[in-house]
Amino acid sequence: MINFLPIGIVLGLSGGLTPGPLLALVISETLQHGIKSGLKVAVVPIITDLPIIILALLVFARLSDFNNVLGLISIFGGFFVLFLGFNCLRTRGVELNLKKKIPKSLTKGILVNVLSPHPYLFWLSIGAPITNKALNQSIFAALAFVGSFYFMLVGSKIFLAVLVNRFKHFMSGSVYIYTMRLLGLILCVLAIVLLHDGFKLLQMVAVKN
Repeated sequence: MINFLPIGIVLGLSGGLTPGPLLALVISETLQHGIKSGLKVAVVPIITDLPIIILALLVFARLSDFNNVLGLISIFGGFFVLFLGFNCLRTRGVELNLKKKIPKSLTKGILVNVLSPHPYLFWLSIGAPITNKALNQSIFAALAFVGSFYFMLVGSKIFLAVLVNRFKHFMSGSVYIYTMRLLGLILCVLAIVLLHDGFKLLQMVAVKN
């Protein structure tokens, strides 16, 4: 029986800590306008992602009888997670150059997340397949995965906002860098699992033919 709780924790933590537009907004909003503004941006995924999750699950449900398509999705998801893992391994910290950042507000944070391809790519290639597997096990397994993912995704951004508010150079320090590299290794292992599942599904199609 697969434990979906740690999978959600690892994916959520890596998503929350990996440098990107939303994390940049959290940091710069915190530095320019204080911790409350940074926290507002940190909770943006909770506001924006529900329609994306529903859409991804509906698309995945329609494809549930097509092992070849599901195999390709799993392989794509594996390579996407591998890409995320390599990015974590290559992390050298976050540059806090506020002059290069876009204007900061909750509205801008929502727009950045909605217009970013990452939530859509994640839920279509990784989140929906894992959630579907969890649902096959039980509704509680699915809730454990989605709940732990967003708890860590949002919680890690909130934690970083608090740290940046107190220690402005934390994002370029060794603790952050080594944490990202550890997450990178774990993501690479998860990518191998997804790739294995994808090739297994394609092999099932080949055997049937």
